[in-house]
Amino acid sequence: MNVQGNRETVTVKPQWLRVKAPQWERVGNVKGILRDLGLNTVCEEASCPNIGECFNAGTATFLIMGPACTRACPYCDIDFEKKPKALDPTEPLRLAEAVRRLNLNHVVITSVNRDDLPDGGAAQFGRCIAEIRAIMPQTTIEVLIPDFCGNWEALELVLQAKPEVLNHNTETVPRLYRRVRPQGSYDRSLELLEKTHQRAPWLYTKSGIMVGLGETDERSG
Repeated sequence: MNVQGNRETVTVKPQWLRVKAPQWERVGNVKGILRDLGLNTVCEEASCPNIGECFNAGTATFLIMGPACTRACPYCDIDFEKKPKALDPTEPLRLAEAVRRLNLNHVVITSVNRDDLPDGGAAQFGRCIAEIRAIMPQTTIEVLIPDFCGNWEALELVLQAKPEVLNHNTETVPRLYRRVRPQGSYDRSLELLEKTHQRAPWLYTKSGIMVGLGETDERSG
């Protein structure tokens, strides 16, 4: 909608596009817990524009296995390192404690890609799930996992931990993969989702895709 002023036309955003100003006390409380426990979130590391909305609601998407990724996807703002630091064995317990302090009914755990690790970090996902189960058994757990370079034994480690939801994003259409996700594979991502459904049909499985990167309505590729 355009509003005519004396000197210029002002474009007013529709209501659904507006972001409400967060209550900074709540945001500060979430940040304080994260800093106290030394935890990372994709909200901060990936410079998510919705960070105020999530922190204001008292939640966050936790980013495990460090703040640096072994892949350098051009759409992502997370730092790139070929050889990130070793995994912290205390991270799962600290994550579970954050879930307890925030009193979360549902928690989302994602990670950087750790192609430097034999299992891609799958066992760390399993440990995080186990620690949360021990402290907050009523909390439902959603994991947003990488492709583990097609290591399906690694995928099995995550499935054995039995999260309620498993998410793996395809991110974009096949035609744009070389430009948008050069170290990924569309077919590999589909295979991961297929194997998840075959091996754990009870599990809610989902995926996500970004729009506005050059895909068209007429074709998916």
